[in-house]
Amino acid sequence: MDKPQGWTSHDVVGRMRRLAGTRKVGHAGTLDPMATGVLVVGINRATRLLTYIVGTRKTYTATIRLGQSTVTDDAEGDVTNETIAAAVTEDAIRAAVANLTGDIEQVPSSVSAIKVNGQRSYARVRAGAEVDLPARPVTVHRFDIHDIRRERGGKLLDIDATVECSSGTYIRALARDLGDALGVGGHLTALRRTQVGPYGIDAAATLEELAEELQLLELDDAARALFPARELEPAEAADLSHGRRISASTEAGPVAAFAPDGRLVALLDNKGSDAKPLLVFAPGNDEAGR
Repeated sequence: MDKPQGWTSHDVVGRMRRLAGTRKVGHAGTLDPMATGVLVVGINRATRLLTYIVGTRKTYTATIRLGQSTVTDDAEGDVTNETIAAAVTEDAIRAAVANLTGDIEQVPSSVSAIKVNGQRSYARVRAGAEVDLPARPVTVHRFDIHDIRRERGGKLLDIDATVECSSGTYIRALARDLGDALGVGGHLTALRRTQVGPYGIDAAATLEELAEELQLLELDDAARALFPARELEPAEAADLSHGRRISASTEAGPVAAFAPDGRLVALLDNKGSDAKPLLVFAPGNDEAGR
């Protein structure tokens, strides 16, 4: 779905529970309330796929403001420092962006949802605690600059960019680190997620559209988009339905295995000469599996 601004991912799940008439709803990767865009929501049996979607690549469009730092590294936090960015050149920006592309070590924002001693980091910050999160490896596959605009008489710079990155990358932290590298501070002012793995914004529906008609991607189609597919013989489908192994797949796992009628039977992973079922999807009555 296309998450609206101002909603938490948890808010969306609550709304989808009411629309779908079931408690079994989850999402694949949190979007901050400020952000909009693709939020993959699973209903009933499809919630079992969400773990595999969380780790896929993400693509975002973002606007970064140079010349101001905030406590949250985005526009929702109070400004903590302001530095005139008039002397920052386009060449300097592009050089700093290049240094933030590829395999990097990133310190997440202190107001992220990462748990520290069992408590969300943002909750500790709001309670007045100091939070020092360790850097962790992430990959920025693409960090493209589309436009650079001078605001407030040139004192601030706004940058429009597209970022394609690995799971666990914080775009807020990229904005902060870009500003720090240029010596003027920076924060995120707009963020829209346009792609999660194979699922793009063009296929996403708004909450208003879903309230009028609950448009669902069927479980079988969702799995075909996400994994390599293996077409099963009837005997293989029967074995997997009972949790038994079959011969190894020619694809590296996980692989989605489909019965002759097109139904998703299981996710497979090779173990030597055999393919072991990671998940088995028994036939259900929950609206084609959702």
